[in-house]
Amino acid sequence: MSEEDEAKPPPKRPTSASPPADQVLDNVLDTVLQFLDAPRDRSAASLVCRSWHRAESATRESVAVRNLLAASAARTARRFPNARSLLLKGRPRFADFNLLPHGWDASAFRPWAAAVAAGVFPALASLYLKRIPVTDADLDLLSRSLPASFRDLTLHLCDGFTSRGLASIASHCRGLRVLDVVECDTAEEQQEAVDWVAAFPPEPTNLESLSFECYEPPVAFAALEALVARSPRLSRLGVNLHVSLGQLRRLMALAPSLSHLGTGSFRPAEGGEEGTGFGEVVNAFVSAGRARTLVSLSGFRELAQEYLPTIAVVCAHLKSLDLSYTAVTPNQILVFIGQCYNLETLWVLDSVRDEGLESVGNSCKKLQSLRVLPLNAREDADELVSEVGLTAISRGCPALRSILYFCQTMTNAAVVAMSRNCPELKVFRLCIMGRHQPDHETGEPMDEGFGAIVQNCSKLTRLSTSGQLTDRAFEYIGRYGKSLRTLSVAFAGNSDMALQYILQGCSKLEKLEIRDCPFGDAGLLSGMHHFYNMRFVWMSGCNLTLQGCKEVAQGLPRMVVELINGQPDENERNESVDILYMYRSLDGPREDVPPFVKIL
Repeated sequence: MSEEDEAKPPPKRPTSASPPADQVLDNVLDTVLQFLDAPRDRSAASLVCRSWHRAESATRESVAVRNLLAASAARTARRFPNARSLLLKGRPRFADFNLLPHGWDASAFRPWAAAVAAGVFPALASLYLKRIPVTDADLDLLSRSLPASFRDLTLHLCDGFTSRGLASIASHCRGLRVLDVVECDTAEEQQEAVDWVAAFPPEPTNLESLSFECYEPPVAFAALEALVARSPRLSRLGVNLHVSLGQLRRLMALAPSLSHLGTGSFRPAEGGEEGTGFGEVVNAFVSAGRARTLVSLSGFRELAQEYLPTIAVVCAHLKSLDLSYTAVTPNQILVFIGQCYNLETLWVLDSVRDEGLESVGNSCKKLQSLRVLPLNAREDADELVSEVGLTAISRGCPALRSILYFCQTMTNAAVVAMSRNCPELKVFRLCIMGRHQPDHETGEPMDEGFGAIVQNCSKLTRLSTSGQLTDRAFEYIGRYGKSLRTLSVAFAGNSDMALQYILQGCSKLEKLEIRDCPFGDAGLLSGMHHFYNMRFVWMSGCNLTLQGCKEVAQGLPRMVVELINGQPDENERNESVDILYMYRSLDGPREDVPPFVKIL
């Protein structure tokens, strides 16, 4: 040390009363980041500098991995050590159409279950799984190793587990607030089912939400009734079709604060049932209506039509109504729809016909989300709804944000009218059943209709196309669809130019799903500049070759290029590819590759 250094006074050491300036800035930054809830905002903040990246990592509580193959559990835990809420998504949506062979992702969740068991997410309180195979062993491992802070488990469109896995969760997760099993396939024989509802601890519970509408075997009603009775915080209840109308009325009496009710079977038990007189059922709904808490009704998997008017007594406060499991006719929906003036979400079957949709348009001025699903999904089914119903909805529901509409025929004029009447649309999914269907009045392709949607609805983030579409429609989408993040295309387009318009024009596109279109290597290679910014690309039934897919894999080494169902021959450069599933992965290709999958 020099004399000059010795002459300097020693630096002041920070005391507990005056922390270092860097520490103060970190504390301020942590506090500020707490107010950023949107994942995109937080991701942007993490890119500012290293200190912002560290602070964002340490303060993020909600983490979403929307492609389970894109990041490992260990990497996610290192990046977000204080995560309290974890959302995991598996298979792409096109897997719902049975386009993926069984077993493609059989063990995808196992490493995550093992990581949770190892304690890498010590603060985990909520777990949401969607389109992921989950076994009883996975659920048992989770239930025995989840931290004491764990509260919420939702299984959505999952499969592979049975009542034994649910029983393990119910018995070991004693602080559970949410157990929702939604649209899952348990594939369990009724005689093998165990009484998972009775597995809940006998003491009062913290349950706020319990839903098992999709669960096929019956549950012991005595155990369910006792569980509801000792769950004073229960606000959401969805039961399966084995719960009769009389039993539902008893459950409603035990849970007077229900805000969401899934009704199960809306009919008395066979042979008659005490307490299911029309007046008694009406009184149960009147009590719910007086409390003004019931805002959502769903279920109705079996519906005694004579009880349908009971819904009317709570309609004034309903915000969500799901009738997608019962064939309600135009006359029947007229009984109550006129009082649903606060309704924001409605799911119905096309059995309501155009007349029923006209009633919806006349009454539900606050409607934001509508799904019209097919009673019969065959392409040659009778026409029940058409452009008449779509036009009525667009004219009467200007606040509409999201629509899924199945129909047999459509016109450009109706789609153009919707684009003008509902400019706030964010999701437009039109499914004209039958391939290559033109405007049934003019015989023209549906190009101008979809062109109007992307041009007039500037907030559109999700689009599903159908009907006869030429490359011109995709030129419109590439030019005007600047906010699109998800695009699904089937049986459309003339050439690779359609795909080039999309990949070169839709700069925010994250998910691209294509099936049975005449797109080949040239179209695929036109997106090389953009694929790293996308979550995944799915192409099936197209004109791709092994050589074209290899060029993508060689040019973009961080992309995982999976060829599914094909058995490519290395000696044949132009062999066609059945299914291409391409995604970016931070951890490289997965290890659990089934024999029918080749990763380039």
